[in-house]
This record gives sequence, C-alpha cells and structure tokens, in this order.
Amino acid sequence: MFERKTFSRAAAAAAIASLAAVAPAKAEDSVKVGLILPMTGGQASTGKQIENAIKLYMQQKGDTVAGKKIEIILKDDAAIPDKTKTAAQELIVNDKVNFIAGFGVTPAALAAAPLATQAKIPEVVMAAGTSIITERSPYIVRTSFTLAQSSTIIGDWAVKNGIKKVATLTSDYAPGNDALNFFKQHFTAGGGEVVEEVKTPLANPDFAPFLQRMKDAKPDAIFVFVPAGQGGNFMKQYAERGLDKAGIKVIGPGDVTDDDLLNNMGDAVLGTVTAHLYSAAHPSQMNKDFVAAYKKAFGNRPGFMAVSGYDGIHLIYEALKKTGGDTDGTKLVEAMKGQKWESPRGPISIDPETRDIVQNIYIRKVEKVDGELYNVEFATFEAVKDLGKTKK
Repeated sequence: MFERKTFSRAAAAAAIASLAAVAPAKAEDSVKVGLILPMTGGQASTGKQIENAIKLYMQQKGDTVAGKKIEIILKDDAAIPDKTKTAAQELIVNDKVNFIAGFGVTPAALAAAPLATQAKIPEVVMAAGTSIITERSPYIVRTSFTLAQSSTIIGDWAVKNGIKKVATLTSDYAPGNDALNFFKQHFTAGGGEVVEEVKTPLANPDFAPFLQRMKDAKPDAIFVFVPAGQGGNFMKQYAERGLDKAGIKVIGPGDVTDDDLLNNMGDAVLGTVTAHLYSAAHPSQMNKDFVAAYKKAFGNRPGFMAVSGYDGIHLIYEALKKTGGDTDGTKLVEAMKGQKWESPRGPISIDPETRDIVQNIYIRKVEKVDGELYNVEFATFEAVKDLGKTKK
C-alpha cells in the first residue's frame, strides 16, 4: 500500500512538473489580444469597422510576429462601461491576455484604465477620443484621435471663411464636451458668436426638437459632434426639418460624416465641411489599396474607425517586433513610444511623452464623386498633436 501511494504521489508530482514545464512554453508561443468593442447597440458600427480592419491586417501580414502567434479574443461591451470593466477583468484574469484593445467610447476606455495599470499590460485605444484618456494610465497608448485635434482646426477655419454665427449640437459626454469647448475657444477667439448651445443624450438621441430650436436661432452653421454611427440619423432629421433649405450649413469634426454611413445620407449632406483624420477619398496609393482591399473583404467602405483599428493592430505588431516577442507590458509600452509609420490616413506617430497619436488633420467637403458621396480633402494641417495636452 505504502509503496503504491508513494509511487502515485511521485507520478502526480512528475505530471505537475511536466505540465509546468510545458504550459509556459505553450503560453509563450502565443500572444493574446483582448479586443473589447461595442458589437451591439448604438455604437455597433464602430465595433464592426475595427474588428474588420484587424481581420484585414492579419490576413495581409499574417498572424505570427517575432515567432509568436497572435490570438484575438473579442468581447462585446455594447459601449456600457460596467460591461467593459467586466470584460477587461475576465480577459486579464481568465484568458491571461497580453494586451487589451478597442474601446468604442471614452467611458469604456476609462473603465479599463485602472485594470491596465494594475495588470501592467498595454491598453491600446482604437476609438475613444477624449483628451484625458492617456493620462489615466501609463499603459494606455492611442491610435485613434482626440476631439481637440479636429475641433480647434474647424473652429479656426469657420471664422476665417465667413461663418459668424454658429449653433452647437454635441453629445452630452466627455468627447462632446471636448469638441464643444475646443471649438468655442477657437471660434470665439476669432470673433465668432455661439447663438445656441444644445447637448443631446448619448443613448438613442432624438435630434428633431433641438434642430427646430437651431433653425429658429438662424445661425450661419451648426457645429455638430455626435459619435460615429449617429451621423446618419442626425443628417436625416436635419433634412426633414428643412435646415438645409434654410441655408444653415453643417460643420464639425468628421464623426458626423463618417464614410461608413455617408453614402446613405442623401444630398442634404452635400457641402458639409468637417476637420478630420481620415477620408476614404484620401488620395495616397496606400489608402487606395486599403479601401479596395476592405471593400473586397467586407462589401462596404472603411471609415475612420476602421483605419484606427488597422493602425492599432499594426502598433501591436511593431511593438512585439521591437521587444523580440517579449510580452512584458512595460517593455511593450516603451516600444510603442515614438513609433512612426505611413498609414492609409497619412504619416502618423506616437508621441513619446503623451503616448497619444500625432497625425495630419484634413479639412474636407462632402461632394459627389462618380455618383457617390465622399469627404473630399482640400486643406491639410500636418503633424497635429493633442491640443488638449499641449495647452496645459
């Protein structure tokens, strides 16, 4: 009896030892990226674009980097911060991911920030656009944009191009407040006047009653920020209320005329001028190839969320190359700082001090090209940093 027991214990110990030897090697052969995106709900188009772009990148570049196989684990948070936090905890604790990425809206990115810090793993923000996000954890790096980058530029452009009175309509959450505040600072500093100011709920907004107020205020233009996915509904109600016929222009950051939805907005959107990081009509060869590949794979046009996801997974690949496959979170973030590359949107880099994206911002006008609606770029502001940080 005694001998048998001793043997079984020894065998069990050997089995555990052999598993311990195998398990880390197996884990070390793969790199897990936990992708937290809104795949359902009002922001679902954001999630779908980012997921599609990551799939496309991995089809083009392969799924192995520095000898490690990249594994994507997707969780839907429906842009609800409590769900984001739960998803991040499950990915970090249960799935042992090496990165968390995605984050369709600012509250989602902020909900995950303390977990990234605690676990010491990179949080790659591919969508959310409030300035403060990268300040909430030393492990956050962003490949999307900030509202300050585009809202300041459209404010300056408006006042220099004969727009004197503006009504503002912005979603009532942090990015909307950033967009409004940075626009107002620049527009009023140039002599412009804000005649009406409206904040709409983030979830399921009905713009119609607010648009009537705006029409009555008789501004030259409406400055609009709604998150990606809500622009189509806004433009529909703008036309239904006859603001286009009243000669009231739409201006703003480019979320309102996202390429993903633009073609279905109708002629009321023609002439809308926005400042933004990306247009499917961007004339570079790299972008033409990107748009063609995306359309072939998914049957529709990529928008700015797609390009942000495409660049996000690129940054993860490049960081792993630089560390030689080392998945230490601190080393990966260091490897991301100062990275520069050519994107379908143009030249971009990661600011080594703020871990935020530096990129061109383009002024665009909605025009018909070959029977389709496009944001056609007509002016470029090069290498724009996040003005929300540089002004501090």
